Amino acid sequence: MTASSTRRTTAAQSRIAAVGAIAVAGALILTGCGDQTDKSSSSSDTSSSSSAPLADKLPKDIKDAGVVKVGSDIAYPPVEYMQSGKAVGIDPDIADALGKQLGVKFEFQNGKFDQLIVGLQSKRFNAIMSAMNDTKDRQNGIDSDTGKKAGNGIDFVDYFTAGTSILVQKGNPKGIKTLDDLCGKVVALQKGTTSEGIAKTQSTKCKTDGKKAITLQTFDTDPEALLRLKQGASVADLNDFPVAAYNAKTSGGGKDFEVVGDQIEAGPYGIGVSKESTQLRDALQAAMDAIIKNGEYAKILQKWNVTDGAVTEAKINGGS
Repeated sequence: MTASSTRRTTAAQSRIAAVGAIAVAGALILTGCGDQTDKSSSSSDTSSSSSAPLADKLPKDIKDAGVVKVGSDIAYPPVEYMQSGKAVGIDPDIADALGKQLGVKFEFQNGKFDQLIVGLQSKRFNAIMSAMNDTKDRQNGIDSDTGKKAGNGIDFVDYFTAGTSILVQKGNPKGIKTLDDLCGKVVALQKGTTSEGIAKTQSTKCKTDGKKAITLQTFDTDPEALLRLKQGASVADLNDFPVAAYNAKTSGGGKDFEVVGDQIEAGPYGIGVSKESTQLRDALQAAMDAIIKNGEYAKILQKWNVTDGAVTEAKINGGS
């Protein structure tokens, strides 16, 4: 998210199918389970710090506590969602693997996406893992809507790459193929995300081209936007490619939605940490590089059918 907490800025942001199926009604309830408040969900147990190869890289307070507190909007399958009261998905699995390297547990705390950076900077969390794109605006604390300084910014440890996709009703009844086809139409999406930034930029382009602007309907969670699309109250939902592909395959047994067009503005997901937390940032980078090297990272991506988003190294602030 940018300073306005988008998943990708209007210049570069992004939040297949996973194992198992979740019917749309189930997905809208289960994946939005969250009431988006501060509920915690610990990842699975990790190795003790005494046997973990990278434990000494952690800050002493986190090593002593044995926990990395992670802020996340746990309503974005397959990246993160709730199942039987526990956070599951790509991010929690990667967090578990990182925990084994560092000798700590990663404890996921549920919150609204557009408030995660605020929570990080107020020290409610040690880190953010929430399909958050690493962007220059986020790094520098710039509000992408206004272009003005809005905070101190945060650092990122990049661990995945994804772009934004257009999700439409099955059969594509409105004939949507590209962003240009959204001019003059209603689009539903999660507020504070990269997708919102992309839609706003496209709406401006529509007007410049002499067409009608896009009517944006924004919601606290993506499942709410999906429901509007399913009901026919919007012609499309914009969200990250792994999420769009997941919903296209699982919602209504694959009968509700489909993905159209190419990915838009692909960019890296990053684990967000505060500018002051350089030791934690570097420890996370070392742990990411370790699981990339030992093959655990590849196994996780294979499990969730998202190998196309793999990175070969964990860059710090590699987003644009």
